[in-house]
Amino acid sequence: MQLYSAAPSPFVRKARVVLLELGLSDQVEIVEAMGTPINSSNMPVDQNPLGKIPCLVREDGPSIYDSRVITRYLNDKAGGDLYPTCDRQWETLTLEATADGIMDAAVLMVYEKRVRPDELVYMAWINAQWEKISRTLDAVEDRWMDHLSGSLDMGQIGLGIALEYLDFRHEDRNWRVGRDKLAAWQAEFAKRDAMQATQPTA
Repeated sequence: MQLYSAAPSPFVRKARVVLLELGLSDQVEIVEAMGTPINSSNMPVDQNPLGKIPCLVREDGPSIYDSRVITRYLNDKAGGDLYPTCDRQWETLTLEATADGIMDAAVLMVYEKRVRPDELVYMAWINAQWEKISRTLDAVEDRWMDHLSGSLDMGQIGLGIALEYLDFRHEDRNWRVGRDKLAAWQAEFAKRDAMQATQPTA
């Protein structure tokens, strides 16, 4: 299999962390692909017509894409338990979607400055994305700590990656302020071997 990848992408990192956690890394070749929403010339458009990564090229079927599809596929392939089948599954899926929403908003903030000409950058848009992130982190601090203290699942992986992406791209906004429980959880989660091995780079 081949995984189209870019080191800065939090969505790619989800797939790479899952590969490590499930012991599948030796079955997947990492193929570098970089692009932006307005330049997909170096993206896997033949495998994913949307021109987005991650994209997983399989030997036993068509390529699959969207990080949640890929991680679910890898979990099933390995017989893993990152997506529990008990009542906890709905919490796991919701927390993963929450983490992806944080990543979406954080990436949009980056693109607003990176892709638009300086005179067209809309700060109200950037600040609105951060408000979404901030509101969501408050909700996680208030409602999700019991889940985060449970056994490893895809919701935890997604959130751990989302928080480190905030450090990577938006360190100046300091998401930890007023969220001591979440900050303590993240500091411990970041010690996992799979997280250490997939640190984002510019």
